[in-house]
Amino acid sequence: MDSYSDPTAVYAALAGFYLTFFIFLIAVYVVGSIFMMKIFDKAGVQGRWRAWVPIYNQMVFLKLGDLSPWLILITIVASVIPILNFFTGIASAVLLCIAAWRIGLKLQKGAGWVVLYFFLSIVWLGINAFDKSRWNPNIAPASWAGNGFFGDRTVWQGVPVQPSAAPAGGYGAPQGYQPPAAQGYAAPAAPQQPTYPQPPQGFQPPAAPQAPQQGFQPPAAPQAPPVTPPAAAPAAPVTPPAPPVTPPAPPAPPAPPAAAPDAPANGEQPSE
Repeated sequence: MDSYSDPTAVYAALAGFYLTFFIFLIAVYVVGSIFMMKIFDKAGVQGRWRAWVPIYNQMVFLKLGDLSPWLILITIVASVIPILNFFTGIASAVLLCIAAWRIGLKLQKGAGWVVLYFFLSIVWLGINAFDKSRWNPNIAPASWAGNGFFGDRTVWQGVPVQPSAAPAGGYGAPQGYQPPAAQGYAAPAAPQQPTYPQPPQGFQPPAAPQAPQQGFQPPAAPQAPPVTPPAAAPAAPVTPPAPPVTPPAPPAPPAPPAAAPDAPANGEQPSE
């Protein structure tokens, strides 16, 4: 009996094929979720579980790409209608490519990287997940930021609002915007105030001095001792004037010689 004509063998081969394909899809989904989880970490998304929930992870992906997250949900719901399956599939692919382009800009990637995402999205996710790029939220808002249908207007706890989610006619971020932390693009933190040691428990600070009562006169300040003028220096001794010099008396005139007595005549002796 030919084995190709045995239905059991055909069913077994089909079952093996579908099982292998299912395992392959599960592996691709797990790897893709790990890559998306790393990208969410760079974007500052809180809660890694968001990358593992089907459909919801694509909604967060669109939100990070400056698109309304409800667009992907609309396309999935519209795909239930058989005639719209083809168009909703194209719309979903276009939305994801636009979100990947905006996310790539925030991860320092050019617009050409969208081609890689379109053909090999798993490779695009892996490169952006593990390279050294950092999330930069300070890029120019998207051109559709003011559109009420395509622009992101949702605020989810744990998912940072992107700067392109701006009101119509302006580029300001909506109230409650918080840039992702620890990405290297946040403004520098204000310097912390120095901390001082706290007093021990039960410590009572000393009471402030009370104001003097009425009528209280504070003691007078001690008077400075009188300043005694310095004693005058003793006067220098006065040198007495020199006595006047008396001119010497003129010499007395010589006395006239006494007259000699007359000699006695004839040899007589003078009588006594």
